[in-house]
Amino acid sequence: MLVSKVLNNNVIIADDPHYGEVVVIGKGIGFGRSEKDSIESEAAEKMFILRSRREQEQYKQLLPQVDENLIEVMNEAIQTISTRIASPLNEHIHVALTDHIAFALKRTEKGITFQNPFLYETKEIYPEEYELAQYVVNLIEERLGIALGQDEVGFVALHIHSAITNRPITEVRGHSELIADLVDLIEENLDGGLNRASLDYSRLLTHLRFAIERVCRGEEVRSTDRLAELLGREYPEMYSLAWKLTKVMEKRLGLPVYKAESSYLTVHLQRLAEKDNL
Repeated sequence: MLVSKVLNNNVIIADDPHYGEVVVIGKGIGFGRSEKDSIESEAAEKMFILRSRREQEQYKQLLPQVDENLIEVMNEAIQTISTRIASPLNEHIHVALTDHIAFALKRTEKGITFQNPFLYETKEIYPEEYELAQYVVNLIEERLGIALGQDEVGFVALHIHSAITNRPITEVRGHSELIADLVDLIEENLDGGLNRASLDYSRLLTHLRFAIERVCRGEEVRSTDRLAELLGREYPEMYSLAWKLTKVMEKRLGLPVYKAESSYLTVHLQRLAEKDNL
């Protein structure tokens, strides 16, 4: 490999004969190095490829602003995440998650904390991502001695989900906020509120998540007009609430919601309402 740019003492950009431009990480690997210097592959502790030119440039701009110890921890964390999941990670996670954590550490050191209003929903909807995010936050505390707290676990989980699904973090965060708002609307309309520790609540969250994903894909679920009429007649309050929820989804997503979604959502809502009345 030939050194193309030294980013700091422990990180360089290099030209690899097989993979092209790669990010190489190793203790002291950049110390005293200059452009075009030859470097043996064995000297690299970790190496990853940023195929997108945009990602390469963003990563090069980010590294000088971030503590070298954090870079080392984040690359170890991302490498571990990639080995634990079945699908490849979007390479933007190297930029987005590192930048997010760097900012979170600065806020924590200044005593500034952000409350995560949809922490519980994130944990329920994305359990695998939440577990991986917990690992990341624990690793940071272990290596850097800074505890980011549980609220931050939820934010990190969304970044991981974004990288797994190849969806922008703004979209992932927007969907989580939408689910939290839908839940608030449901709770306002149920006399006994919601038991957020119940299995039925967990099922509701899962249904809302997949309903939103179906809408975004333009995927239609089918039901008969007869079923809709039956549900509207038997459970008018919950059917009306389900209709309101789908209208909120349409407005926030900017996409049509098929009528059948209201029918299936009514069933979940009625189950919750009946449990509250027991």
